[in-house]
Amino acid sequence: MSFTPAPWPRKLRSQEWYGGTTKDSIYHRGWLKNQGYPDDLFDGRPIIGVLNTWSDLTPCNGHLRELAEKVKAGIWEAGGFPVEVPVFSASENTFRPTAMMFRNLAALSIEEQMRGQPIDGAVLLVGCDKTTPSLLMAAASVDMPAIVVTGGPMLNGWFHGEAVGAGTHLWRFSEAVKAGEMTQQEFLDAESAVTRSSGTCNTMGTASSMASMAEALGMALSGNAAIPAVDARRRTMAQLTGRRIVQMVKDDLKPSDILTREAFENAIRVNGAVGGSTNTVVHLLAIAGRVGIDITLDDWDRLGRDVSTIVDLQPSGRFLMEEFYYAGGLPVVLKRLGEAGQLHREALTVSGAQIWDEVKGAINYNEEVIRPADKPLTEKGGIAVLRGNIAPNGAILKPSAASPHLMKHTGRAVVFEDIDDYKAKINDDALDIDETCIMVLKNCGPRGYPGMAEVGNMGLPPKVLKKGITDMIRLSDARMSGTAYGTVILHTSPEAAVGGPLAVVRTGDMIEVDVAARRIHLDVTEEDLAARLAGWEPTHDRATSGYEWLHQTHVGGADTGADLDFLKGCRGAAVGKDSH
Repeated sequence: MSFTPAPWPRKLRSQEWYGGTTKDSIYHRGWLKNQGYPDDLFDGRPIIGVLNTWSDLTPCNGHLRELAEKVKAGIWEAGGFPVEVPVFSASENTFRPTAMMFRNLAALSIEEQMRGQPIDGAVLLVGCDKTTPSLLMAAASVDMPAIVVTGGPMLNGWFHGEAVGAGTHLWRFSEAVKAGEMTQQEFLDAESAVTRSSGTCNTMGTASSMASMAEALGMALSGNAAIPAVDARRRTMAQLTGRRIVQMVKDDLKPSDILTREAFENAIRVNGAVGGSTNTVVHLLAIAGRVGIDITLDDWDRLGRDVSTIVDLQPSGRFLMEEFYYAGGLPVVLKRLGEAGQLHREALTVSGAQIWDEVKGAINYNEEVIRPADKPLTEKGGIAVLRGNIAPNGAILKPSAASPHLMKHTGRAVVFEDIDDYKAKINDDALDIDETCIMVLKNCGPRGYPGMAEVGNMGLPPKVLKKGITDMIRLSDARMSGTAYGTVILHTSPEAAVGGPLAVVRTGDMIEVDVAARRIHLDVTEEDLAARLAGWEPTHDRATSGYEWLHQTHVGGADTGADLDFLKGCRGAAVGKDSH
């Protein structure tokens, strides 16, 4: 796809605040000058907002203040005027009930900061899981020149001579303690070893997956996704990004020029190739909705079905993000997809070039980490979308992280009405459950939890773990961490809290799962299911005020991105005028 730059010089929107000699312009300039800025910075050059999701309570992004200085240096070098703006940081580590409930609030607040303040372009400084999609959603809605730079993954963790992944080994070690294979003290000793440097999770969890999505969509410079947080090249990338956004403003290169259907199709295929998080599904659906691109679960299934997972990273494989970067990172994956005819080569990127021109010279330095096409980690990667009477709008599963022997299975349902019910029962040896059962969790979707928490990868019962069993089918309307693994069926839609069929599943029901056929079926008659649904009453807590009420009242289903219903397709709204 070709792009024609806008003429330069021209009057930018920031001049509505700072240009001229009126009372209003003197007011705006005068106040900003109290920071010591000289007159010539208000001469019409691009003013760039460095939208920083740094927070002490967002540990993944704890180093972003340093990166912001490098971004600002790049902006100064390119003749721009940087202004750092702290924005809503939806921390995965701390927010309750779940950071996902605040993704949409963050997007809404950041959208209005972009629209209502005197900036001509934005650098989206992100890292932690929800910060990347929330800023991309905002930028897509405002349609102002914007570019992503991520904070990068932490260094490999090491414990007892083994490379350990943040998140992934937390789940593994927790199960090992319940199975009696690891002591509680050993678990505590591993705590600091698993997260040993600044940065996001070092597995192909949600943060790394969304960094990969930003690059695959063309919204970040080539090579951005995998550079470790503490590597000097991450700071270099930040400075280069600062330089690039100034030219993007001069050219008027906007998200709407980049976030095309072809870009989203590239990202979906990349997610399959890297073994990306299931969370990318709900985030890309939401971002696509903001630009009016009709991407559906069917697209996820169709586009990912024939994509092999070639990146051997935890949680699906063996290695961590450090090795992925040293092997060549995402450009190698994009090149491999392009060679296989699975990449829209002409898709535009923030560099102004087509994506194929960015990656065609990429070299793979480690074919154990990024495997050859004929030796994939999983031959059929991507995201499997299952449908049936229990999930008429769809449910998803990540084949690269699942157990092959469970991909076709019929089991007896063991039902937990909500997460508290699960916690109360799961460790009880009297619970009637074995490894052939299917664990079912309700009321954990976008409205039910509320917010759709990462509780779908339910830990197995201790009595099953002690038999050496490490996986069972788990079914819910929840999400799971991108660092998690197992045969976990997620995002079941409609969710239980709105009266979807999941709400009326009972312990003892038989459930059929056939991933190859993309089928999930509750073995009851149509008449029985209809009668159950007719008698259903909601049991989840419902808010009566505040953002929680707004969220529960207006959030859409997981199958459409779980965005607020009044924000979809809102790109093109006016980007604001000085009203002082």
